[in-house]
Amino acid sequence: MIAPLIDSFGRVHDNLRISVTDRCNIRCFYCMPEEGAQYMDRAEILTFEEIERFVRAAVPLGITKLRLTGGEPLLRRDLPLLIERLAAIPGIRDIALTTNAVLLGKHAADLYGAGLRRLNIHLDTLDRARFEQITRRDDLTKVLAGIDAAVDAGFENIKLNIVAVKGLVEPDIVPMALYCRERGFEPRYIEFMPLDAQSLWGRSRVLTADEIIAVVSREVAPLRAVPDADPRAPATEYEYSDGGGRVGFIASVSKPFCMNCNRIRLTSDGKLRYCLFAIEETDVRGLLRSDASNEEIVAVIRGNVAAKWVGHEINSPQFVAPPRPMYSIGG
Repeated sequence: MIAPLIDSFGRVHDNLRISVTDRCNIRCFYCMPEEGAQYMDRAEILTFEEIERFVRAAVPLGITKLRLTGGEPLLRRDLPLLIERLAAIPGIRDIALTTNAVLLGKHAADLYGAGLRRLNIHLDTLDRARFEQITRRDDLTKVLAGIDAAVDAGFENIKLNIVAVKGLVEPDIVPMALYCRERGFEPRYIEFMPLDAQSLWGRSRVLTADEIIAVVSREVAPLRAVPDADPRAPATEYEYSDGGGRVGFIASVSKPFCMNCNRIRLTSDGKLRYCLFAIEETDVRGLLRSDASNEEIVAVIRGNVAAKWVGHEINSPQFVAPPRPMYSIGG
């Protein structure tokens, strides 16, 4: 039996996030610059075959869950084919996709047919003007149509990711909660993190999970912590006391969950990262494009996890933002 992926702090890793592209079709200010985004040459991006080979090497180490991200993953041509290939790997129990849903209307049925069952859709607001202010694109109608298409295709496990920026999204907290409650979706409020491409982040702009919980409990319905929740999940889950669904909170800034982290990340250009905020990363593309054995790939994965730090230190003077912006790392 192969030993699982355990770091020096005893954290077991079973979750791999795979970025399939660094390109995106919207320009959220907390992720990308409005103009001049620097994309990688397409030759640098891992092929589907290379991604599959990496996953097959990682699965015997205990990787059972995959999440495909970007950039915007639906910009990657023939993405359902990759999902089919990954779903066919013995040992993979769960595949999820994070998308902005602009193109979801065109692809929802094919994604479902390929075996995808879980979607995280990025949507901060139902207000068209504020959507355009945040994303610098007038695509709210396409996003809402994409969500409808996903429901029509059969997707049931849909979560909406809402980035909580103080001074901006307060008017959206309750409408987003009500929209999700009415449609059976789970909203996930994510504290604004220092991953933007323009260094706009500051602690004064972080709308905390506790502040949002108070608003939702007061104006929608009382919330209570979900009993026996998975401690390794990035979101702290709450449920409405009247049984009207669940709400998730990713409190990376106010309540870091680093000591429960079970994730590693593969960037679209083949760099392995043990943390979203990691300063260093390990190249695996060279191995995947050479005659390297699975044993060599496994050794690199183990080495990367063994070097994992205790946490990102956002709340300490030692914090250093990663040299890559979010769209380049993978969400």
